[in-house]
Amino acid sequence: MENFLDYMPHRKPFLFVDRVVEVTDCCIKTEKQTQADEPFFAGHFPGRPIMPGVLICEAVFQSSSILMSKRAGASSNDGRIPLITRIANVKLKRVVLPGDLMEVEVKLKEILGQAAYMSGKVKVVGKTVLTVEFTVMLVTETA
Repeated sequence: MENFLDYMPHRKPFLFVDRVVEVTDCCIKTEKQTQADEPFFAGHFPGRPIMPGVLICEAVFQSSSILMSKRAGASSNDGRIPLITRIANVKLKRVVLPGDLMEVEVKLKEILGQAAYMSGKVKVVGKTVLTVEFTVMLVTETA
């Protein structure tokens, strides 16, 4: 895929997508390689660092923003941003450790009006780490 950053507003240090593996009209697969020196590892269980669940969710949400922006023909500079409007049924099944490669998959289930209903799954070494259902809307930025 061309530069995926063109389709999302997020940047380092709050970027949780390293690479887009595959994208179709209704699905996106991305990857995030966690690094031992990521700031959140230093304070989240010092001595036994694990990635916070909300940041694993954020990797899913950022992946969905690429999918939704690409579907809508929106770029990160056209004034529309993807916002999460609902999060449901989050299930954390395993931890993500420093050095783990997260494989993220997001599926578009349905679009009703401006709301896109989606599901996400994160795996590490083929084992499910997290599942989540959520809703995204592309909204116009206001100052």
